[in-house]
Amino acid sequence: MEISTKQGTSLLHNKTYMRVYTAFATASFGDWFDALAIQVLVGYRWQASPLMLALIPVALALPSILLGSVAGAAADRMNKLKLMRICDLLTALLTLLVLFAPSMVWLLPLLALRSALSTLNMPAQQSLTRSLVREDQLLQASSLNGLVNQGSKIAGPLLGGLALAFLTPQWCILLNALLRGCSYLLLLSIKNIRTDEADSKLSEAQEGKLPLLTMWREGWGFLLRSRLLLTAMFFGLAGSMVIQVVDFQFTSLFRIFAPEREALLGWMVAATGAGAVLIILVLNKLKSEYGYGWKLGLGYVLIGGAIAALGLLQPGASILWVLFIGFVLGIGNGMFMVTFNYCLQKETPPHMIGRIFGIQNTVLSAVLIVAPLLGGVLVQYAGPARIFVNIGLLQVLLGLTGVVFGRQLWPVAGSKAEAAHPAAESS
Repeated sequence: MEISTKQGTSLLHNKTYMRVYTAFATASFGDWFDALAIQVLVGYRWQASPLMLALIPVALALPSILLGSVAGAAADRMNKLKLMRICDLLTALLTLLVLFAPSMVWLLPLLALRSALSTLNMPAQQSLTRSLVREDQLLQASSLNGLVNQGSKIAGPLLGGLALAFLTPQWCILLNALLRGCSYLLLLSIKNIRTDEADSKLSEAQEGKLPLLTMWREGWGFLLRSRLLLTAMFFGLAGSMVIQVVDFQFTSLFRIFAPEREALLGWMVAATGAGAVLIILVLNKLKSEYGYGWKLGLGYVLIGGAIAALGLLQPGASILWVLFIGFVLGIGNGMFMVTFNYCLQKETPPHMIGRIFGIQNTVLSAVLIVAPLLGGVLVQYAGPARIFVNIGLLQVLLGLTGVVFGRQLWPVAGSKAEAAHPAAESS
């Protein structure tokens, strides 16, 4: 207990990390405020069809597929802090342009450009975090990042739903632009970066001399040699492919379930965030040696069960059921995401973090081209309720596979040796 307390205190007293963390929190809050506003704008105000709604994740995914792994290599090569500053500033400007988008024809390209900046920003943020904290603090750092993501799901949709009751979605989009500007100013206040790992500095200096294409190839080579990381990527890819079929069809479901209550979707997302925050706090107290399989698999089981339950809801059902299902969905989502990100951070050497997270961005974004379009077609012709039930059950089966075969898929005993061997080869 004393060790845990000392580690947590030292991490929270790392001023540079806390400024980066605060900037990340500010941007994440704005993103959720913005995401809810765009869904309401497109789904309720513009009355877009399920197929048109499915084009939004496609626009968000294309930049990640085309640039993800290259962006990861660039994040390992470039000054990460400067890269994050540029991304925040340009994201704020593009969000202002989104504010004036008159239709989907204008909205989709702007969202794609904004997503391209996120493709650069995410591996840079993960790589910078890895260099700012000790290895024994990685779970805490992953948990704190998860708390930001899920905590913003609570505050963002709650305040967004309240704002939408009195204001237009454009005001929520404007707030995201302002918060991105605040994130940029916070990063601008950081002058010097001090890392706790001297060899990390040496690795970064050496990497700066390598061609970008060589770094890109080394990143893929390291991933393909690591059985544990490769298994985690395939498991994440399979689950994402299932979930993304319905991920952007919640508006279609809620238009039938609660056609006169635009803010209900925001309330459910807030309940999802509350569940995720709770499980992240619990996971932060558990030992990481318990293994990846049961946490990743159980996360999928809870996500799938919640999605199926939403499909079974009938018009007029109590809002308490919606909040409870959202809460369970959040527990599953928080359990999976924190474990997945911690796995990537833990099993990857510091100088390759940007590349591995860039590849992860590319791999998981690839499903956003096919799955949402498939979901749009299925919902268009079969109705959202039936599709939500079937997709939820499929996700449950995938999660049970991870729970039952977790020790075979993620052998904890051999993970450190396996991760060290490719690291030695790449150096």
